[in-house]
Amino acid sequence: MLFSPKVITFVTVKRLDKYILKSFIIPFLATFFIILFVLVMQALWLAFDDLAGKGISISIIFRFLWYTTLIVAPQALPIGILLSSIMTLGSLSENYEFAAAKSAGISLQRMVRSLVFFAIFMSSINFLFLNYVYPYAILKQINLKINIRKKQPALALVPGSFNSEIPNYQIKFDEKYGKENNLLKNVLIYDLSSNRGNNKIISAKNGELISEEGSRYMTLKLNDGHFFEHHVNNNTSFKDKKRMKASYADFDEYILNIDISSFSDDDLDVIKHTKNFNMLSLAQLKDTLPDLKQRYDEYVVTRSKTLYANADAKELFKHPDSVVNKNIDRNILANFTDLQQKDILNSAIAKIDRSLNNYTSNKNNFKHRRKVLNLYDIEFYNRVAFSLSCLLLFFIGAPLGSIIRKGGMGLPMILAIAIYVLYFFSNTFGRNLAEESSLSAIAGSWLAVTLMLPLAIILTTRATKDKGLLDINSLFVKIANFFKKIFSKKRK
Repeated sequence: MLFSPKVITFVTVKRLDKYILKSFIIPFLATFFIILFVLVMQALWLAFDDLAGKGISISIIFRFLWYTTLIVAPQALPIGILLSSIMTLGSLSENYEFAAAKSAGISLQRMVRSLVFFAIFMSSINFLFLNYVYPYAILKQINLKINIRKKQPALALVPGSFNSEIPNYQIKFDEKYGKENNLLKNVLIYDLSSNRGNNKIISAKNGELISEEGSRYMTLKLNDGHFFEHHVNNNTSFKDKKRMKASYADFDEYILNIDISSFSDDDLDVIKHTKNFNMLSLAQLKDTLPDLKQRYDEYVVTRSKTLYANADAKELFKHPDSVVNKNIDRNILANFTDLQQKDILNSAIAKIDRSLNNYTSNKNNFKHRRKVLNLYDIEFYNRVAFSLSCLLLFFIGAPLGSIIRKGGMGLPMILAIAIYVLYFFSNTFGRNLAEESSLSAIAGSWLAVTLMLPLAIILTTRATKDKGLLDINSLFVKIANFFKKIFSKKRK
């Protein structure tokens, strides 16, 4: 013979690897780009109201879409791996190609080895993408949004809170509505243009934003409102301010022209925000976290010392036990006169109220600091955990495809969507728990992997042993044997 059987087997396996890899890559590329397009269109739809009809050029919109594509690509990659693995392995099993390979003595593990290496390679690509490209895209997109809002000041106004982006004005309203999203409901304005504080206040039931491209003014038309202005001088004392005159009036319509010339039209590439948790690489997060934790610990220590000082806790152990009178009554208040008891109780109530007020005033700040620290911590661990999603979902999709023995876009698509939704929601659920400090950052980031890993192991084991997804007959046999044992014991 010209070639030995081992050489022939080696050549056959190599051809099989190329065939399986080619059968996998074609549907992978197709599904990846389809899913990527869907995710980009979803992001565009969510940002449509902020972009459409605002005088923004096509080049800026395309730049926004490019950054969005880079951001959602790490999400599309594991979905493409999962769907293409189910489709490819299902199609090979459906066409009895796996059965032919097994009859030639090639095991399932050997047949999918090239796909395993490909999944590992894609997980590495996903990790590099999450560590370098994703933070860059987030950085550019967020700064682009902020600069677009500066170009169109009306976009910067957000309902529900005071907006201070427009110089010399603090504007608050409950709702923004209308065809062009320029109508405001329940408007409250503090006019600070006189540099004398909020002595000029305007409120209205509704308003309308009117701005023309290229104009240095933005017009705010207010309807059915109230005007109040306190006439004070810069050097007026606090007592004199109370005696100063004030003017107020009701109006049906009031026109307010706001100077927006300080907003630049040519600063769309300016980068000012660079320290958000999702703008940093793993190395930068690792350098930032110790400083954040140190500042948070210092804040907690400072607040605890303040609480300790307000409660006068150090006075409780002022005297040693040898000096204390042994004949005092165990009811502490009984050792004092009625007037002294009243003073003690009033002092205790005042200290408790002061401590409660201190806690209430600092509670939101405490939660915010803890939440910011959690976000940085979660991002650090989630980058690594999510990069492994390609490999994890491959070991779910590949054995599942060989078990169901069904290719195409029908059943594989349904299974892929169901599995990824389960993975995505478990990952989001874990992140939310960690964000609220209900779980540690590492536990919340790895929750989805922990939940899905047993499923991957079970499916891989059953596919390797050539078992079905659920063996109903063996299940009924086990149940019948269980009841037979019970009834046999009762008869004895």
